[in-house]
Amino acid sequence: MKNNTKHIQISEYNYPLPDDRIAKFPLANRDQSKLLVYRHGEISEDTFSSLPEYLEKGTLMVFNNTKVIQARLHFRKETGALIEVFCLEPIEPNDYVLNFQQTEHAAWLCMIGNLKKWKEGTLKSEMTVKGIPITLCATRGQQVGTSHWVDFNWNNKEVTFADILEVFGELPIPPYLNRDTQESDKDTYQTVYSKIKGSVAAPTAGLHFTPAVFEALVQKGIDIEELTLHVGAGTFKPVKSEEIADHEMHTEYISVSRDTIAKLIDYDAKATAVGTTSVRTLESLYHIGVTLAINPNATEKELHVQQWQPYNQKEHVRPVVALQKILGYLDRHGLDTLHSSTQIIIAPGYEYKIVKAIVTNFHQPQSTLLLLVSAFVKGDWKRIYNYALDHNFRFLSYGDSSLLIP
Repeated sequence: MKNNTKHIQISEYNYPLPDDRIAKFPLANRDQSKLLVYRHGEISEDTFSSLPEYLEKGTLMVFNNTKVIQARLHFRKETGALIEVFCLEPIEPNDYVLNFQQTEHAAWLCMIGNLKKWKEGTLKSEMTVKGIPITLCATRGQQVGTSHWVDFNWNNKEVTFADILEVFGELPIPPYLNRDTQESDKDTYQTVYSKIKGSVAAPTAGLHFTPAVFEALVQKGIDIEELTLHVGAGTFKPVKSEEIADHEMHTEYISVSRDTIAKLIDYDAKATAVGTTSVRTLESLYHIGVTLAINPNATEKELHVQQWQPYNQKEHVRPVVALQKILGYLDRHGLDTLHSSTQIIIAPGYEYKIVKAIVTNFHQPQSTLLLLVSAFVKGDWKRIYNYALDHNFRFLSYGDSSLLIP
């Protein structure tokens, strides 16, 4: 293992980020944002719509097609107290698609705002969904870490939990925007290619893409594939420990089709990742493949990528072989999609296996996402970020982006 990785001091990944450099709203035209190009150590800038010009014909680009759900629910108690219930991940059933299809009952792991005012009892809210008046009830169960099990019940079999979120839920924009969600966020905080509901935060590198950019990519001869990683609230969790060894990464759920894995093999397991979520998924695929190379009979639970697993693995498996092991696993089980989960932490000392270029925004100081970028550019992140700060780039979710080619 790269012993130094665990002992990285997060304070070394700090930089000054004035509030006025954080983009509170997106540009009117998504693809007119600024693009920083870091290519073999050289830095330049352009407009995002020019991205295809910097990619080689025959490149495989991989996008995360997750869709942000309206995960914040607000209940007002009879006392007047406002309680926020923030749905993080489904528990019963624990499959996103099945949970959204539930009628009458669904259970989620939730963060609760103003918890001290909700010591007991059931929260209720009256609403009209699809023209049907219903009462939504929320009952708090056991505590799980800093979150709580919450049972939702409603009194009509015609209404699904997805229907309720659409009507009653609020889109959870990032906390560092320091503003309320607006109607426009429902459109601008989704990628134009979002499909699979489940995230509580957008894969923000994708927010710059437009149909025109996709058309230009196709014209350039760029191949496009999609996968799904549902972004959890943990993506905003700051690293509070001095050393990253003491930071626990959150679990995120991934699904990748057999066709996408086969396409990756066709491209010699080399891809350009759009966003850090695509990076985490693609690199997790490699380590899932290594697990299957060691133990072809591994269970779905054993395929979960643990936080430090990449640094502890001593086996050297070629990326293409690792992906072939996943295809074998899918074929043996008659599956057309790999469903798994990952806690992978990518930090300096990590050796990238599949991702050869990254499109990504500018991340918060002292964040795991900044560690991921640093690992990719071999520690050269400060020069990139200083350039962005000196050249009026906009930062974080609604900000500008970069193309990183080490």
